[in-house]
Amino acid sequence: MAVDSSSSTWSQRFEQGLHPAIERFNASIGFDITLLQQDLDGSIAHARMLGSTGVITAEEAEQLVGGLEQVRAEAAAGQFNPGLEDEDVHFAVERRLIAILGPLGKKLHTGRSRNDQVGTDLRLWLRGQIDAIDGALVRFERALLAQADAHAEVMIPGYTHLQRAQPICLAHHLLAYVEMAERDRARLQDLRKRVNICPLGAAALAGTPVPIDRRQTAAALGFDEVYANSLDAVSDRDFAVEFSAAASLVMVHLSRLSEEVILWASEEFRFVSLTDRCATGSSLMPQKKNPDVPELVRGKCGRVFGHLQGLLVMIKGLPLAYNKDFQEDKEALFDAVATTLACLEAMAILFEEGLEFRPQRLEQAVESDFSNATDVADYLVGKGVPFREAYQLVGGLVKTCLQEGILLRELPLERWQELHAAFEADIFDAIHPRQVVAARRSEGGTAFDQVRLQLERAKARLPQ
Repeated sequence: MAVDSSSSTWSQRFEQGLHPAIERFNASIGFDITLLQQDLDGSIAHARMLGSTGVITAEEAEQLVGGLEQVRAEAAAGQFNPGLEDEDVHFAVERRLIAILGPLGKKLHTGRSRNDQVGTDLRLWLRGQIDAIDGALVRFERALLAQADAHAEVMIPGYTHLQRAQPICLAHHLLAYVEMAERDRARLQDLRKRVNICPLGAAALAGTPVPIDRRQTAAALGFDEVYANSLDAVSDRDFAVEFSAAASLVMVHLSRLSEEVILWASEEFRFVSLTDRCATGSSLMPQKKNPDVPELVRGKCGRVFGHLQGLLVMIKGLPLAYNKDFQEDKEALFDAVATTLACLEAMAILFEEGLEFRPQRLEQAVESDFSNATDVADYLVGKGVPFREAYQLVGGLVKTCLQEGILLRELPLERWQELHAAFEADIFDAIHPRQVVAARRSEGGTAFDQVRLQLERAKARLPQ
């Protein structure tokens, strides 16, 4: 039985319709309807270009634009609900346009293919999402900066190997994550330049004999450039992989901070307390307050990693040019974006109102260990003792203190002087945690005055 050419998507080469199961398997309308607004924007630019180049009349172009805007209005009113038979968002829009305008609607697809159309839609969509993620990163940074500002004089143990190493300024610790977020922003802005290249006009793979103006449509859609090669234009998914890699790094940074918050909120650390705004309890144990937000962020990190790997595997063996495999890029990108945005928002809220640092507990922590041992060695170096000799002396002293169950600050002066004649009464000031922090005044260091400079620089580079 021949296919009805008036309703069929395909040419009269096809004599039978798709098997229902294959129709479901083949369709992408269930998820690529996300691209509706971008598809309409691209189609409007294309229609106006066809009119200005004389491929269609100016009047026909404006009628097409009017029909496309009607589809947009119907969608806003909840009256545009394409079904499985429409296969994808592009055919859904075209079919509705034909229903509105009659045969004129069939002229819209002149000089283009779904191959360059979907590539355009996806880049338009991702461009907007990159901007949204940048805004979410800025909010996250502001939340960290507010906490850093409020705790610019508070100290926290600094760790290596999860072992206490040296005391640092709490603001300094938080500012490290601000720097990571800034690199994330820079990566995304750099990536945006490669996203913002227009494939429209490449048609199916080889360009078109229709006298189109690719640069007109590109400019109308806010693209910086057009693809130089039509094969590359319809088959490039580098930008999707690159975005997923950048999003993965955003998630890595959020996950690292999440892990720290989870530790800090534990009874063993007690560095922060969780507010009721961002924590839940146990269905069995009434005393529990669980760090849901950082745990979920840490878990969702794997989703974004998975999408990156999936995209890489998807494209690695594809010959030029377009292949149906590319349909699989959308759900991966959509979810990677949604997950990244949701996690950034949740972590911003967590630092805005979901946790409170406990300065008294932090002070207690920095005063109850041997993280000032390096400063004893530095003190001796300042008195002319070679560093390696000083290092060995202090190592032996720490061993002795551990055996006796005392801290360095609890040693009397005579014990210091028994160790080395260079020790004087000022050793007690030198190893006080606040002085230990204040002394590290090298650029980028944890000294309180250095941290203030870092804070002001970080605030200044954020958009106002």
